[in-house]
Amino acid sequence: MPRYRGKHRKPSTAGRTIARTAVAGAVLGAPMLAVVGTANAATDSTWDSLAHCESTGNWAANTGNGYYGGLQFSPSTWKAYGGGEYATSAHQATRAQQIAVAEKVLAAQGWNAWPSCSSKTGASGSATPRTLETDSGTRAPERVKASAPAASSGGTYTVKSGDTLGQIAATHGIANWKDLLSKNPGLGAGHLITPGQVINT
Repeated sequence: MPRYRGKHRKPSTAGRTIARTAVAGAVLGAPMLAVVGTANAATDSTWDSLAHCESTGNWAANTGNGYYGGLQFSPSTWKAYGGGEYATSAHQATRAQQIAVAEKVLAAQGWNAWPSCSSKTGASGSATPRTLETDSGTRAPERVKASAPAASSGGTYTVKSGDTLGQIAATHGIANWKDLLSKNPGLGAGHLITPGQVINT
């Protein structure tokens, strides 16, 4: 049965009070949502776990399966998401550079870009854009098997498993992987090196 309202009663302010409370809550709550959103960013350990699943943690992985680096990028994905700024192929880039590209892939495709391993590792978190310098002669610090740097005297080097052009260049005092590549025109456009191969340094 409908409620009777007298004609001369003062209108209720309950509706306006509720509306004001809702607006205030939205305004005050928005910054909290922003804080919560950034707190859920994908961490370096998340990327390390994913790389461990994808490539046994080998950030220089080049097994011939058509996918490269620790996070197993296809060449088209690597180029489409800006990887070419760092290296021709993912396995030639540093861990930090690969993660920077992976963050862009995550933002566009979500964790389904790595369907099996993201599920196995429970990968979660949102993309956080990372800004790195491009390879203009210096590379980001990377875990490299240290050996005494040799002078760039025009010698040769025998490639070992897990080596990259960038690592070899750094070890032999060469400015960057592109300079090393110019000393080895026989590598061609693929820049593929294999264990046991002898290259000029």
